[in-house]
Amino acid sequence: MFAYLVRRLLLMLVTLFGISVVIFVLLRIVPGNIVDILFAAAGYVDPADKANLEKELGIDQPLIVQYWHWISGFLRGDLGYSYVSEKPALQEILPRIPITARLAGLALLFSASIGIPLGVISAVKQGTRLDYALRVVSLSGLSLPSFWLGLLILTASVAMFGQMPIFNPNPQTWLEAFATYAVPAAAVGFRSAALTLRITRSSMLEVLRQDYIRTARAKGASDAAVNYHHALKNAILPVITVIGIEAAFLIGGLIVTETVFNIPGVARFLVEAIRWRDYPIVQNLVMFIAVVVVVANFTVDMLYAVFDPRIRYTD
Repeated sequence: MFAYLVRRLLLMLVTLFGISVVIFVLLRIVPGNIVDILFAAAGYVDPADKANLEKELGIDQPLIVQYWHWISGFLRGDLGYSYVSEKPALQEILPRIPITARLAGLALLFSASIGIPLGVISAVKQGTRLDYALRVVSLSGLSLPSFWLGLLILTASVAMFGQMPIFNPNPQTWLEAFATYAVPAAAVGFRSAALTLRITRSSMLEVLRQDYIRTARAKGASDAAVNYHHALKNAILPVITVIGIEAAFLIGGLIVTETVFNIPGVARFLVEAIRWRDYPIVQNLVMFIAVVVVVANFTVDMLYAVFDPRIRYTD
């Protein structure tokens, strides 16, 4: 087990190094930089001023030097300064991480608490009207774009209450925080819940056909014990995989949702930084998202052994 953990940690480091190189190179091969954008907006180009500004920002240096300055600073916790606001990048990024984390966490909670129970019910009631209804709901959730659902919610709020949900950046109580994040979390979590429902249903149907399920019923076990203790316990691994992938996706995949609901989170800030070629912000935000994805995949692998004792990571 220890050797496996060491190998996985080394693989994570290699993966993150490769991602950092790809991020750095892709940003530099995109036509134009922050200096070009600023001078284009001003309507004139003075070669001397442009050269001075490039030197001041450090983007006139060789690429390998720029990469070393960035990655060494990243490892030390020095993320540099934003080209746009001229504030420390860490100061710009840190306040936005909890906002996106709360939104993603609530959406994931909504997804798991709705998708798993409904998936079990759909599998147990296979072929009934309830099963067909739940399958239609899950298909609808996978088909409806989250931004369209968000716009629909905003329109309904205006029609019913005369106002749109307003984002409160500093909720004072848990109730205010829930009210602030519940609507956008439901909009983005509906798709995740639909996917979780379908995966849970298909996994449960496969497990319910196994011999040990029939044995449990023959021994007189109750339906609840069979469905949740025996069947769901053995059907949960694919669901854990999906939830782990969705957790990683939600951190960086909330761009449209944050824009529609005017939420100043990480994803929306990333798009703005890309538009302005704000290299320190873009590089560090994408690396943060990459770290979340890698850690989420590692956590899912570790949870396999927790939920299924038959799985053992050996040398």
